[in-house]
Amino acid sequence: MTEIELRYGTLGVETRATDDKRTLIGYAAIFNSDTTIGDYFIERIAPGAFSTAITGDVLALVAHDYARVIGRTKSKTLRLSEDDRGLKVEIDVPNTTDGNDLWELVDRGDVSGMSFGFRATKQEWDDTGEIPKRTILEAELYEVTATAIPAYPDTTLAARSLEASRKEVEAAKADAGKRAANDAAAKKRIAERKLKQEQKFRGIRQDAP
Repeated sequence: MTEIELRYGTLGVETRATDDKRTLIGYAAIFNSDTTIGDYFIERIAPGAFSTAITGDVLALVAHDYARVIGRTKSKTLRLSEDDRGLKVEIDVPNTTDGNDLWELVDRGDVSGMSFGFRATKQEWDDTGEIPKRTILEAELYEVTATAIPAYPDTTLAARSLEASRKEVEAAKADAGKRAANDAAAKKRIAERKLKQEQKFRGIRQDAP
């Protein structure tokens, strides 16, 4: 089962209404902005991290509940884009109970942040500071939503992500060490074979009349 990391924030969400459409607008993620995930690590999202993901099928949900869909990129009722600031979200709010309730809550200011669910597919870790720093370079994006909770509750998964990434780094270092040792052994064998050939050639020349 794919484990989806959740991120919340008070990045702001606003309402925009015309005669025939109600749209929520905000940013689900801000680029190059350091955020502390629990006490585990500092996280930063690199520009372009969602460039591939926003072309896929992403849902707009209420409270991260997949039974409460209010928009979808596939139907063009959810539009995602990246600009200099971050991941911009536009949701055409439906005339449903969830849609109407969310619209009212955002309009009143009770819901004032955006959130997203993702899985990092390419990342870098820096362990040189007091706490590790994680930079998300590429990510799969599953859903976005407006939220009233400016928190980071998914710290258990974040800790597992940190531990898994460290193990991947250790495994990569071990593999690199093995490859280096194998390369050194191969070069040594080649050099020994070349030396033997040279010695044999010199011996033949010395024996020649």
